[in-house]
Amino acid sequence: QVQLVESGGGLVQAGGSLRLSCAASGRAFSSYAMGWFRQAPGKEREFVAAIGWIGGNTYYADSVKGRFTISRDNAKNTVYLEMNSLKPEDTAVYYCASQKFTATMRADTYDYWGQGTQVTVSS
Repeated sequence: QVQLVESGGGLVQAGGSLRLSCAASGRAFSSYAMGWFRQAPGKEREFVAAIGWIGGNTYYADSVKGRFTISRDNAKNTVYLEMNSLKPEDTAVYYCASQKFTATMRADTYDYWGQGTQVTVSS
């Protein structure tokens, strides 16, 4: 069983930056692939970024490529999402998720989910 708790969301102006954190419980964190997803009001949950359990493989949605960076610190059981050059369309609830196997862009492949953290970007 893995429990995930996101933090770091908030209100920021367009062009600003935020860093989200996702703290995971459990002893096997280093063996889990991690992903970030987001859901805006009235829209479906969408993939943002993912990182493999070793940390060398990272994947990004086209909409955030070059602006967002996913990373992990296995010693702290934490995965991060550094978000730069934020746009109003980045406004959403951001969720982290984990799975035992390969990092993917599909939400239905992830087994554990956090409660989400709100990110609001004002224009």
